[in-house]
Amino acid sequence: MKCLPTPQAWPTDRKPPWLRAKIPSGARYEAVRKLVADKRLHTVCESAHCPNLGECWSRGTATLMILGEICTRSCRFCAVQTGRPKELDWDEPRRAAEAVAAMGLHHAVLTSVARDELPDGGSAVWAATIRAVRERNPSTRIEVLIPDFRGKDEDLLRVLAAAPDIVNHNIETVPRLQRLIRPQARYERSVELLRRAKQEGFPTKTGLMLGIGEREEEIASTLRDLAAIGVDILTLGQYLRPSVHHLPIDRWVTPEEFTSWREFALGLGFRFVESGPLVRSSYHAEEQLL
Repeated sequence: MKCLPTPQAWPTDRKPPWLRAKIPSGARYEAVRKLVADKRLHTVCESAHCPNLGECWSRGTATLMILGEICTRSCRFCAVQTGRPKELDWDEPRRAAEAVAAMGLHHAVLTSVARDELPDGGSAVWAATIRAVRERNPSTRIEVLIPDFRGKDEDLLRVLAAAPDIVNHNIETVPRLQRLIRPQARYERSVELLRRAKQEGFPTKTGLMLGIGEREEEIASTLRDLAAIGVDILTLGQYLRPSVHHLPIDRWVTPEEFTSWREFALGLGFRFVESGPLVRSSYHAEEQLL
């Protein structure tokens, strides 16, 4: 087990000073906001209340969220709406490809809600979106942040057949907290998805939230699990409670501790580690070159 810096006490009902995020503003921010609205698309930036929305949109980039905005799962950390999704929108892949082109993205990050009610988990729309983005933007690198497809290998392979450049699936937390935080997910299922994608030859990426009740030795053990299956890119960020209906924050993780975990993870063999209080899956994704 690693030795971390002495934690700095800070009341969990008040954000510490290192969690100040950029206020949305500027012409590029407005251009992205208008583009998303005009194309009738959804972004995880908005739906998940991402603290980096202002910074990213002001740089002219956004993470598109396909398969609608209603998720079939009820993860207790996530602000995305839970309920009964609407019918599939088969024009969404075309509009997503046009949005990537309009933003001029060299690195596009696509994600989605979980669609467990669909026989294929939405994997056909995923594949169609990847292909549409590739056809419209042949030089753009495509990173996909995918759900677990309930562990169905054929659905995962359908997405991989569309040839994304990076396969991302977030483990989110340590094994002990999985059922509490992700009641419809399984730790082993997520690890197997990452292992399978790596086996198929794809660069892989995953992320964890810290400050939601995990212990130091549990973080270390989870990172060892992920390193053992060859995950390439790791993101570590602070859990932020979206509302009073979500799990409370256990503690504020200091920037020094995030730095320590980054060094630990790099020592395990991860090729790139983004670790900091405001880090999210797609944060500075275009800089995570392999």
